[in-house]
Amino acid sequence: MSPSRDEPPSDDDERTGSPPTSSDGRSDEAAAGGSGRSPPAPEARTRSDGGGREERTGPLALVRRFRTSENGVVVFVREMLSSAAIVVVIGALLFAISGVWPPMVAIESGSMEPHMQKGDLVFIMEEGRLAPAAAHADTGVVTYQAGKEAGYRKFGSYGDVIVYQPDGRESRTPIIHRARFWVNEGENWYDEANKQYISADSCEELVNCPAPNAGFITKGDANSFYDQVSWGSGALSDPVRPSWIRGTAEIRIPWLGWVRLQFSGAA
Repeated sequence: MSPSRDEPPSDDDERTGSPPTSSDGRSDEAAAGGSGRSPPAPEARTRSDGGGREERTGPLALVRRFRTSENGVVVFVREMLSSAAIVVVIGALLFAISGVWPPMVAIESGSMEPHMQKGDLVFIMEEGRLAPAAAHADTGVVTYQAGKEAGYRKFGSYGDVIVYQPDGRESRTPIIHRARFWVNEGENWYDEANKQYISADSCEELVNCPAPNAGFITKGDANSFYDQVSWGSGALSDPVRPSWIRGTAEIRIPWLGWVRLQFSGAA
């Protein structure tokens, strides 16, 4: 006799506890999950895939590819950037030492021969740095006359070689010549000058005598006259004011200046 449907299940039925089965005989759990393990969450797969793509194509990955690539164009660009970085570092170091920019000048003429040649590259320094005791006042520049008395020599002769803007004009090419002596404004410097380097018999015949302003009388070692006397077309400059000076020459590097002269058209 079959039990009534209203009767509670027997203890045997409760102990069996078998899971419900599907129509094909498998349990509902097996039909739903197969191995019994739940599949990975969709969000986890998305995050994993996204992270992988970012690692392969992100900024750091591009940098690594650029650094390790053997492609000819990439190698060329990489070498150019490396060279440019080295130049920038060297330039910054030289500027820190010299205090002027640019810290190197190329010699464009033979006016300082034999101590400087056309095509030389010269490192210059702010005149006030490491100024010797023989420097004139607070200018930081030692003149030929003061250097001769103190035994101070630069580039084969007495006194400092300075780089200055003629008449203080930035539009004119800087001149690199030796400071010979100092004159005060209104001074008659004819008697102080070496008569070999002037073409006059008195102060009245000199272009810048009496001196129109205080400053240095300068001259190229290979030139026949001071920069401040007439050269046919006029003097190269008035007496050089300290504010016109860009620096003093410190080190000469032969030949390297030719590269700069080629680019500037002064070769």
